Amino acid sequence: MKKTKIIYWIFTGLLVALMVLGSIPDIMSVPDAVALFNHLGYPTYLLPFIGIAKLLGVVAILIPGFPRIKEWAYAGFVFDLTGAMYSSISVGDPASGWLIFIIGYILIAGSYIYHHKILKSASSDTSSNKNSLTI
Repeated sequence: MKKTKIIYWIFTGLLVALMVLGSIPDIMSVPDAVALFNHLGYPTYLLPFIGIAKLLGVVAILIPGFPRIKEWAYAGFVFDLTGAMYSSISVGDPASGWLIFIIGYILIAGSYIYHHKILKSASSDTSSNKNSLTI
C-alpha cells in the first residue's frame, strides 16, 4: 500500500504542477497565452475560464473525499488536453510539440489508475476488518 501511495503522489504531484503551471498564464492572460490562443483561433475571453477550471480541477484532485467531483476533474483534464492537442494538430503545428500532450496523458492516467488502486485497497481493508470483527 505504501508503494502504491508513493507512486500515486508522484504522478499526482507532477500532474498538479503541469496543470497549475498551465493555468496561471491563462488566468492572468499573459501575452504568450494570448498569442497561443490567437494562433489556435480561439477568443481570448476563454483564457481565464480555462485557467480557473484547471485550478478547480487541481483542488478537486487534491482534496480527499468527493469521489464524483474527483472523477469529473480527471475527465476535465482529459478533455482539456485532448482539445488542446486536437487544436494544435488542426492548425498544423509540428508533431514535435505533441510530447507535452503525451506526458500529460501519462500523468493523468497514472494518477487516475493509482487513485483507484488506493480506493480498492482501502475498501478491501475495510471489508476484511468487518469480516474479522464478525468472526
